[in-house]
Amino acid sequence: MCGIVAYLGNKEAYPVLIQGLRRLEYRGYDSAGVALCQQGGFHVIKTKGKVDDLEAQAKGKDVSGTVGIGHTRWATHGEPNDVNAHPHCSQSEDIVLIHNGIIENYSVLKEQLLQEGYTFCSATDTEVLVQFIDFIKKSHQVSLLSAVQIALQQVVGAYALAILSREDPDMIIAVRKGSPLVIGIGEEEFLLASDATPIVEHTQKVVYLNDEEIAVLKRGQPMQVTTIHNVPHTFKVTELEMSLSALEKEGFDHFMLKEIYEQPRTIRDSCRGRVNVAMNQLSIAGVIDHRERFMAAKRIIIMACGTSYHAGLIGEYMFEEFARIPVEVEYSSEFRYRNPLIYPDDIVIAISQSGETADTLAALEIAKEKDAFLFGICNVVGSSIPRNTHSGCYTHAGPEIGVASTKAFTAQVTVLALLSLAVGRLRGTLPDATFHEVIHELDQLPSKVESILEMNEELKDMARIFTYARNFLYLGRGYNFPVALEGALKLKEISYIHAEGYPAAEMKHGPIALIDAEMPVVVIATHHNNYEKIISNIQEVKARKGRIIAVVTEGDVTVRNLADFVIEVPHTVACLGPILSIIPLQMLAYHIAVVRGCNVDQPRNLAKSVTVE
Repeated sequence: MCGIVAYLGNKEAYPVLIQGLRRLEYRGYDSAGVALCQQGGFHVIKTKGKVDDLEAQAKGKDVSGTVGIGHTRWATHGEPNDVNAHPHCSQSEDIVLIHNGIIENYSVLKEQLLQEGYTFCSATDTEVLVQFIDFIKKSHQVSLLSAVQIALQQVVGAYALAILSREDPDMIIAVRKGSPLVIGIGEEEFLLASDATPIVEHTQKVVYLNDEEIAVLKRGQPMQVTTIHNVPHTFKVTELEMSLSALEKEGFDHFMLKEIYEQPRTIRDSCRGRVNVAMNQLSIAGVIDHRERFMAAKRIIIMACGTSYHAGLIGEYMFEEFARIPVEVEYSSEFRYRNPLIYPDDIVIAISQSGETADTLAALEIAKEKDAFLFGICNVVGSSIPRNTHSGCYTHAGPEIGVASTKAFTAQVTVLALLSLAVGRLRGTLPDATFHEVIHELDQLPSKVESILEMNEELKDMARIFTYARNFLYLGRGYNFPVALEGALKLKEISYIHAEGYPAAEMKHGPIALIDAEMPVVVIATHHNNYEKIISNIQEVKARKGRIIAVVTEGDVTVRNLADFVIEVPHTVACLGPILSIIPLQMLAYHIAVVRGCNVDQPRNLAKSVTVE
């Protein structure tokens, strides 16, 4: 959701900015722009559309300069158009900035500025902010850094900012609150970005800014970090654990397909160093280091959004089965606006691919105020959730570029399985036989996923049959109910076909009214608990002429005789079944979207990292 990139150094900035913006395209956006420091001022180029449109706009223009900022905007205030695109200049043209986030009190600030004689070109909160900083700088007769500090003490909202000044063209000021910023430190150069993807090809040394920290990047000087209250801060330089190849398609048509195929490795990597099958051992440092909190826990609250929420639902089943702890799974976006009951002996688990999901971070703050124990599960090292929780686990899925999450989901479910097993062992609620069976199956899981991936051509052919559909229904029971939700989400995200996931037993309480000969119904009917019940649900659909696509366990005969289309997956234990069942549903959604001509990696209106409410 929005992307920031900036460069200060000895190279030409424009190519670095354009490449950086391309690296950030996966976040979702509807306009793009750059500002370059040139003799006597700024050259701003911006346009509605994609980075390709920005390059076309810049063709033949002077794009020289070794300092610049770039932005991809996901519209909040004001429609996507050229005027509302970032960067935004102050009326005096002394200051230019780019902004991720939302300024909640922008209308109050704007009214104040109108009374001071300022005029506005755009409908954005960002233009209000740059004008406000300009006003503070002039009215208080202070430096740009001081003006930023004074202004932000009066701003309500979330922001990540990169700011240039005509008075000091060899300086970038960067500041964050509630929206991520990463600074890359190279040889006589600085890079700035919303995440590390635009930085990795230039340097491995990065600094992650914390909330209300301001970095001052000046040519020929070491970086300095202070706060909006002018308190100097020390900072830690971290080595990136990311390869450039992870950001390339490597021969696949889309990042989403590549990431589907990476799942055997990401599942294995999420287990690596934690599971020793030969010794029947499982070690989760985040549990071992806080064993007293897990032993004393009376309840677990899992908070997440979107795909991560579906992983959390599977985690609920696992924790209750293995650790015998009551679990509640909450949408972070709803939880944060209630007056929830949270106790010091609660464990709150926050799940987020990016580690920057705004609603989940806000919900964590509420839990923190209630003295609950905070545990994070996310994919991005150094992101905000790991830095704002007491403990946690990384999923080790590697960069996920496709907006529709695939490998992050299966990695999250894998880590939740490990975590629930570890807590169950710690609390003495997990039988040895069950523990040994599950960790053995975890070891076998990557090879079983590989066997499902061999069905790609079969699923591609099946997808062509269903491109006509306007609606899909997904049904599952027990561990497979969250799979139904996630399968439906994947289809609607990338193909724009309306799809709903339901517990199969709830079909009779409404959705059955929709079923007719035109309605494809995907049923996850693997041979686990409730198998006979799901067969009854299939018969109910068939009686109403619905077209059944069934995901079944290899060798199944009963469902095969009822279904119109059958997708077989290898046998595994019930708790790990969702990892196998979701793979063909990801592939089916992908191929339906491709046949329909949709932009698979960057679906309309969606953003990868949702850093605003």
